[in-house]
Amino acid sequence: MDGEDEAAVVERYARFARDEAPGRSPLYEEWAAGVAADPDLARILARIPASRRQPPLVFAVSRMLGAPEAPFPAWATWVRAQADDLVAEGSVRRLQTNEPQRCAALLPGLATIDGPLALLELGASAGLCLFPDRYSYRYRRGASVVGLDPATGPSAVVLECDVTGDAPLRMPEVVWRAGIDLAPLDAADPDDRRFLESLVWPGERGRVERIAAALDIAAVDPPLLIAGDASDPEVLRRTAALAPPDATLVVTTPGVLPHVPRAGRERVIAAVTALDAVWITIDPPGLHEGVPSVDAEAWGGFALARDGAALAAVDPLGSFVHWRASRAGKTDAAH
Repeated sequence: MDGEDEAAVVERYARFARDEAPGRSPLYEEWAAGVAADPDLARILARIPASRRQPPLVFAVSRMLGAPEAPFPAWATWVRAQADDLVAEGSVRRLQTNEPQRCAALLPGLATIDGPLALLELGASAGLCLFPDRYSYRYRRGASVVGLDPATGPSAVVLECDVTGDAPLRMPEVVWRAGIDLAPLDAADPDDRRFLESLVWPGERGRVERIAAALDIAAVDPPLLIAGDASDPEVLRRTAALAPPDATLVVTTPGVLPHVPRAGRERVIAAVTALDAVWITIDPPGLHEGVPSVDAEAWGGFALARDGAALAAVDPLGSFVHWRASRAGKTDAAH
């Protein structure tokens, strides 16, 4: 560790306080600005590897370990007292936001595929987006609401979403679910549960309760989670080969590709498209050539796409779906 590390912490946290936290979390904005102005705190956080010291991650780890959700002076006092624990835990954790609300954006894409389905998610974290058939949905279409529930009845996880256009809305039939992640999380493990809940920014109402309810569902019937690099074609092929042959294999990448370096992202896309599988992804328009037909400036959201054809503009966290398949030039092409 040297002065360059401390300067990098100051710059990163100042930028976060200025550009990223405002309007979303006043507490994180205050904490980040405090770190940027406190050389002692910057020196402590500089002990965490550069790839693990993003403000949302460090703040989440501190809350997981018991830091108070209080004004900066109280939080800073806690950091100074628990510096070694924070550095140790922060050095092994990584950002793994696992938002089940994304299933509200995924479901219309899954509804274009005849079942039964075998789901394989890349970057699955604890696998909470592998249970689209276990959640309830309330799609708002103007003044009307389209309600979908699991066959067993209403779920403890209820996902609300605004929808426009002729989006297909029906529950998928999922018979197999698996995920690949560099460091999978266990929905039944108290530390992993607390970490996922701590990744929710203070002030984001309803998210902790939704994630906790989804973790309960995953803990009862855990998916197959493989620890590995999904950008390694062999890891992907070996996992895909485990899917039942009488189900349609569907590979999902809901929001993970922007976090994969370009070379790895290209390997993932090449490996996925080489499989006998349907690929459903949610990505920023223009991120890669897998969604070639979208005008990024006019699209109005992330792109929900199937096998490289954009279907809808969606909120990456699942709050809206604007179905545009006819404009994109592809609807329910047979697999």
